[in-house]
Amino acid sequence: MTISDRKQTVRIIGIPIDLGQQHRGVDMGPVAIRYAGLSGALTKLGYHTQDVGNIEVPGHYTLTHRGFSDRLPPIRAACEETYELARRAIRDGTIPIFLGGDHSASIGSIGGVTHDNDCGLIWIDAHGDFNTPETSETGNIHGMALAILYGKGPQELVDVGRPGAKLKPEQVVLIGPRQLDQSEKENLRASGCTIFTMRDIDERGMSSVIAQALEKLSDCQHIHVSLDMDSIDPNEAPGVGTPVAGGLSYREAQLLMETISDTRRLLSLDIMETNPILDVSNRTAQVAVALAASLFGKSIL
Repeated sequence: MTISDRKQTVRIIGIPIDLGQQHRGVDMGPVAIRYAGLSGALTKLGYHTQDVGNIEVPGHYTLTHRGFSDRLPPIRAACEETYELARRAIRDGTIPIFLGGDHSASIGSIGGVTHDNDCGLIWIDAHGDFNTPETSETGNIHGMALAILYGKGPQELVDVGRPGAKLKPEQVVLIGPRQLDQSEKENLRASGCTIFTMRDIDERGMSSVIAQALEKLSDCQHIHVSLDMDSIDPNEAPGVGTPVAGGLSYREAQLLMETISDTRRLLSLDIMETNPILDVSNRTAQVAVALAASLFGKSIL
């Protein structure tokens, strides 16, 4: 059941994970977005909101060693729990919103919402998140999340929830990348997914890009949106761990959300990488709430 059926229940699930990257503070993203008024904004639009709180995730400070292999088990555990919560939310007929935390949480959220549904994915990000341990320049797992969902990367994470890849190339559209590692570029070119970089948006305009994106996903009954807040220009959303100049403007991002909303095919949503420690007056969380409201049907008229 999706938005097209009726104003229904939205289930808010917090995933305060900071293990997929190096900056402290992203684990407080769910609190910041709640404080910015997510539940109230959705209630005003006519939705019933359930906030089931946060899953428990150990932070960086709990690990004796913080190397790649030390972070894998707690990331896997968090993604397994997220997977089950996502699967259950869809089976219960709700629309889940997953609040990160870093983007490694999407291994669980997207895995779970696709357990019983083939759905298209719109991944909105300044980065490709298509590294593997062999190609990554940092070793950060949040930069591998999309590749892992494709079945590439550490087997412990590839097999979260169910064995193997969770997505097919024709189900994936990546919007807004502007900073990619060299080997990651090669991986993405070979991936078969559809990519609209910031240059494409500059040349064609967001309206054209989102129309083409939705055409690519026309065979998908449902759509999951995975929004990394670093996709937005840091002048408008400064509270992220990996800011990159030249991102989506506020209005470009709003048009993207409004147009996806118009399809009435939204199944679920990630809001990832909000870091209130790096933010200014909770501005990034406020932008996140405004974009979520537009995705759930708020309109100018």
